[in-house]
Amino acid sequence: MESFSLILAIVVVTALAFDFTNGFHDTANAMATTISTGALKPKVAVAMSAALNLVGAFLSVEVANTISKGLVDENGIRPEVIFAALTGAILWNLLTWLVGLPSSSSHALMGGLVGATVASAGFGAVHGDMLVTKVLLPAVAAPIVAGLAAMLATRFSYGIGGKADGEATRKGYRAGQIASAGLVSLAHGTNDAQKTMGIITLALVAGGAIAPGSNPPTWVILSAGLAIALGTYIGGWRIIRTMGKGLTDLEPRQGFAAQTSAATAILASSHLGFSLSTTHVVSGSVMGAGLGRKGGVVRWSTATRMFIAWALTLPAAALVGAGAESVTDLGDWGTAVVAVFLVGASAAIWKISRREVVDHTNVVADTAEPAGVVTTAIAAVTPPPAGTVAEDLSATIPAPAVTAATATDPAPATPPAAAV
Repeated sequence: MESFSLILAIVVVTALAFDFTNGFHDTANAMATTISTGALKPKVAVAMSAALNLVGAFLSVEVANTISKGLVDENGIRPEVIFAALTGAILWNLLTWLVGLPSSSSHALMGGLVGATVASAGFGAVHGDMLVTKVLLPAVAAPIVAGLAAMLATRFSYGIGGKADGEATRKGYRAGQIASAGLVSLAHGTNDAQKTMGIITLALVAGGAIAPGSNPPTWVILSAGLAIALGTYIGGWRIIRTMGKGLTDLEPRQGFAAQTSAATAILASSHLGFSLSTTHVVSGSVMGAGLGRKGGVVRWSTATRMFIAWALTLPAAALVGAGAESVTDLGDWGTAVVAVFLVGASAAIWKISRREVVDHTNVVADTAEPAGVVTTAIAAVTPPPAGTVAEDLSATIPAPAVTAATATDPAPATPPAAAV
């Protein structure tokens, strides 16, 4: 049985708090498209996702080992360093949740850990090759691969099902979407819950509770799985709205293609031990599915805000982690100051979020911004099927502009019947 000091107990509790924020921050990865297309009711969707996240936590420990053994040097890392890293990760998660941006919880944790480690032990304590091969390269490659796969899968599904009965097809793809959403939830538990397992295991090694090189103990696996499942059940409704409605408009077959592509990429990465950002993968697959349908569009202003948040995640969490480590290095009172700051800042963010409540009752409300110039141009070149995005776009075009255009253009000749 591990021996615990007070600081080690604080680190474990803080790590589980991060795992909780990871759960509600990333619920959108599995369930946003399922909710937005109406395949599942919001509360049913998050309950299903929570259960499968818990199951997924027990499937592998490869990602946990990448964090606990590979990213930073275990020797010389104090528990206070890990506490500082978690402070940066939690605050970044809460800030991006507040504004509804699906940033990467994984990269927030990696950034906080790297920043705190550098502040404590210097750059030599960070394994740069592992950071590049297991974190940075997958961060760039995974969303591109998942996006291309989702785009091709969407085009294929529309190509082979173009003449199928509309209602029967929609029902079939809704069923497939539920199954693929479950697979994403399972993959998310397999990948993301392991990150908290890895950080707790690293803390136990740093505190002398277990031997260096140890795998996560069973109680660590169970507690991490329960924490991420509970956070998932709470539901990160703000980010679900952005992923489901703010980024693009999806039909059931597009949602199925997006989720299947994302789950495949995440599970493969978990098997290889890559500390992959599930947010990046799912966002890439959603955009790919949006572009895969004829006339489908992506709201690039929303996507641009997401890309900026992705680019800032690692350095922002690293700076906060480094700053927190500098304070904890002053002694027990410094650690207490960081703890009070973390609790106070978290409470303030929650208080601000109550000014505009987003929950399961209004998560599918149509709050998407009007289509921009690029979106309108793409839709004009490749008109979508009737009753989809074209109707939404037509509502954003002022009536006088349309009237003027039709008044100056000659009436088109009626095509031959065979052409119709």
